[in-house]
Amino acid sequence: MGKVTGFLDYTRKNNPAQAPLDRIEHWKEFHPMLTEADRRQQGARCMDCGVPFCQSGVKLGGSYTGCPLHNLVPEWNDLLYTGNLAQALERLHKANNFPEFTGRVCPALCEAACVCGLHGAPVTVKDNELGIVEEGFAQGLIQPRVPAHRTGKRIAIVGSGPAGLAAADQLNQRGHSVTVFERDDRIGGLLMYGIPSMKLEKKYVKRRVELLEAEGITFVTGVDVGKDKSAQELLAEYDAVLLCTGARQARDITVPGREAKGVHLAMEYLTATGKSYLNSKLKDGNYINAAGKDVIVVGGGDTGSDCIGVALRHGCKSVHQLVKYPRLPDRRPADNCWPEWPKVNKNDYSHDEAIARFGEDPRIFQTTVKELLTDEKGELRAVKTIRLEGTKRDKKTGKLIMTEVPGTEEELPCQLLLVAIGFQGPESYVAQAFGVETDARTNLKTVDYATSVAGVFAAGDARRGQSLVVWAIQEGRAAAREVDRYLMGYTSL
Repeated sequence: MGKVTGFLDYTRKNNPAQAPLDRIEHWKEFHPMLTEADRRQQGARCMDCGVPFCQSGVKLGGSYTGCPLHNLVPEWNDLLYTGNLAQALERLHKANNFPEFTGRVCPALCEAACVCGLHGAPVTVKDNELGIVEEGFAQGLIQPRVPAHRTGKRIAIVGSGPAGLAAADQLNQRGHSVTVFERDDRIGGLLMYGIPSMKLEKKYVKRRVELLEAEGITFVTGVDVGKDKSAQELLAEYDAVLLCTGARQARDITVPGREAKGVHLAMEYLTATGKSYLNSKLKDGNYINAAGKDVIVVGGGDTGSDCIGVALRHGCKSVHQLVKYPRLPDRRPADNCWPEWPKVNKNDYSHDEAIARFGEDPRIFQTTVKELLTDEKGELRAVKTIRLEGTKRDKKTGKLIMTEVPGTEEELPCQLLLVAIGFQGPESYVAQAFGVETDARTNLKTVDYATSVAGVFAAGDARRGQSLVVWAIQEGRAAAREVDRYLMGYTSL
């Protein structure tokens, strides 16, 4: 696979990035592609390693490593290196319906497990994936694939995020007639409104949706199933229903002063900005503006990082991120060996931007909110924080139990607080409308993706809890197999 000595002959080269202070002035993506020659060299680095851990998708040391889609990485890297773009694209799409999405927003579990990374730099799998699919679109190699035959079976998919779209693609190619219902005004779910444009420009989501439409999938926007359209109607009109509503029930903080004006959930903040930008390039003012404000983000995950990136582009006065847990080490600890996911400190794109803008890392580790302080108008003016200390781990989850350290309270100026501490599961009204059971974490309970109601299936974050886009695609593909088996008595997916 690749060039026999490629990993020795060539060094790793990522897609370049625009300088942080330049890119916070706009909302477009900031990673231009490598040249064709450079990209082929990066494909050449994918060595014939014998056991490609990159496509394993297994859980090691409490975290997943390797691609959950079992992407055929060595195969399409070799085809990239030898210049066989059409074949590389075919092998890429074999396991991944939407490489243009994962190539932009996936944390690259594949690269963490790359054998090249054991004693050096891993292969640029994620960038290579994106390079192949974008060149495929540019050369007109990706065209609508309209099924030659239809089975006569009708399927309704509720939710148009990555899980719903992946399932729709699979089931449509099988020959079933698929209708996707979305409560928002645009198709894409998390891809459209949960991920800011500088990470995933929405023209790429629209491009794929238009392709799926041309292949025969029907999309219906502005319909909230369980409210605007009943479960009974769907079950009467369709042979099967697949619930891919996501995990939209956000966790909140419960501290004195929570009712203050200026406190918002992260997804509320990101969605409002995303809609306003698409509708008017923010000219309509229908968003939560961080301009001129001291911003504090609670939560250390990807969503919190995106809030920082958006606040910087709004023109915030300052921005800090409160992270509950201690800062991770810069190098792998002894008990976190390859090919486990590396538990090390990493700067996300927005951290680099905040450092460039304000001269310091926005993250404040081992810290949480103690109280919110308001002015005479009830508007947020400051956040009282407190330091945390971890002394023991939870026996079931293995997570560090953090406790407050008395006497460590501090006051930080803040007029906009964004809560990004994760999600509890899907909103309950959909499960109640269909009468399906939920598990202890309020996710939709399934056996082989089938819920407790005959003909009703579930996939994605609604079933497994908050996760990655790549996992949502895997869930959609796996659920499609079970829906197909239910309808046909066997499956060829």
